[in-house]
Amino acid sequence: MAYRYLFGPVLSRRLGVSLGVDLVPHKTCTFDCVYCECGRTTDLTCERREYVPTERVVAELDDYLARAPDLDYITFAGSGEPTLHTGIGEVISFIKDRYPRYRVAVLTGSALLADPDVRAALMRADLVVPSLDAVSEEVFRKINRPSPGLTAGQVLAGLTAFAREFGGEIWLEVFIVPGQNDTEDEIRRLFEAVAAISPDRVQVNTLDRPGTEVWVRPAPPLALERIASRLGENAEVIGAACRDRALPPEVEDAGEIILATIRRRPCTQGDLAALLGLRPAEVAKCLRVLEAGGLIEPVREKRGTFYRAI
Repeated sequence: MAYRYLFGPVLSRRLGVSLGVDLVPHKTCTFDCVYCECGRTTDLTCERREYVPTERVVAELDDYLARAPDLDYITFAGSGEPTLHTGIGEVISFIKDRYPRYRVAVLTGSALLADPDVRAALMRADLVVPSLDAVSEEVFRKINRPSPGLTAGQVLAGLTAFAREFGGEIWLEVFIVPGQNDTEDEIRRLFEAVAAISPDRVQVNTLDRPGTEVWVRPAPPLALERIASRLGENAEVIGAACRDRALPPEVEDAGEIILATIRRRPCTQGDLAALLGLRPAEVAKCLRVLEAGGLIEPVREKRGTFYRAI
């Protein structure tokens, strides 16, 4: 079966060997974050609906998981906001009922957690990784550029309500954009928000791949460590991509997996080798074939040459 809604597995720096599930079309999101490595949001919305056929997603998962792959997580992520899909709860329940050995993670921008239906849909996940980049309205709008009508207060209220109800783990991600949310006032507000949410972990992150806006730059490592120290004992700086593990042997078509990965976010040759557990020479060969076929293009950035889907 050719998979349209599954991607990877990839070697995630946080989640180990992770099979991705993408429930919305490319860049359908509640935010248009200035740092997003997937590019500018083309469908900025808070409208929940069945963006892709739920039964097709379930069929792809059933086909893939029936082979008992060795995975650390099945992760709802990709190139948009997964909770926009009204069938996310149904898909999570399918995994937990049919293949209970697998842990389910959901990566979310947190915009829709104020909706009780969204919170209910996530209750059977094992791990939710929500984002909170700013608490003040001004900084929230500068960094996250939300869908009309969405406020920082709503996001924080939804996160707090979800944390009270959810029985799994919550790893709260804070993405630092220098000059925006690294001021003393904003860090204080974030600390107060973290105290209210009480997540299992706080993960401080910054730019690694090119963001949507060229002016966004990564925060220095020492600054990240300082911010993490201000956000509580369970706060940590997210490290580099996982490089000491190999993907399971069922990953066979390297070119197809590389293209699926690049379609969701730009990557360097080194990124792809680390993410997919492939030899650099094999990645280089696949990239040449994909570029010759007009499927990807190289873009020179400060950190190196990134490959983007055309």
